Amino acid sequence: MKIHHEGTNILVLLFIVLAVLNVPVWLFLPPPVLPAIFSAVSVVFYLFVFNFFRCPKRRFRGDHTGIVVSSVDGKVVALEKVYEDEWLHADAIMLSVFMSPLNVHANWYPVDGTVEYVAHHSGRFLSAYLPKASTENERSTIGILCNNGQRIVVRQIAGAMARRIVTYAQPGDHASIDEHLGFIKFGSRVDLYLPLDADILVTLKQVTRGGVTPVARLRPASETISAS
Repeated sequence: MKIHHEGTNILVLLFIVLAVLNVPVWLFLPPPVLPAIFSAVSVVFYLFVFNFFRCPKRRFRGDHTGIVVSSVDGKVVALEKVYEDEWLHADAIMLSVFMSPLNVHANWYPVDGTVEYVAHHSGRFLSAYLPKASTENERSTIGILCNNGQRIVVRQIAGAMARRIVTYAQPGDHASIDEHLGFIKFGSRVDLYLPLDADILVTLKQVTRGGVTPVARLRPASETISAS
């Protein structure tokens, strides 16, 4: 299993810390029960963190035309009409996926296109399940012009455990469904803001896989303009 580069330093440091802690435990606590229990807990904790930073290589096998895939592994926790007032400045469908600490936390681009807007906002660390987390928590907003002419927003949101959002996307970058746009450490959520005429392909509480699960299909911008 490949490990995401965001976790390399953390895993090395954690291994050293746990090894240093285990040495005096084995030297000074009565063997074998207490040292064995401490070492077992250390191994389980290390494997938990190791699992968190796993980074599977994925490619979307279907037709990319107009498709929106989930940016992350997790569960759909919100699907509603809202007003996106940071970049789109328009009504949109907000599709939110919550990641537990057990999920892969790499974030994929949901569409093919061009990154036009990136902004990071400091904020609180409320539970990512709460609706106000979208506007009050630490977050990064990425605006993308899709290849079919539509615009969408991806918002990385920190949760109660997450304390660092990493965003690789920069204005002018090419967005590809098969590539990472960022990483969020230890529990969080990602919101997608989609055009109102998008065909939604998932339901509430549905489990998604980042870079794999289709969540919506966008109509070409020319069809949207004609319909209006």
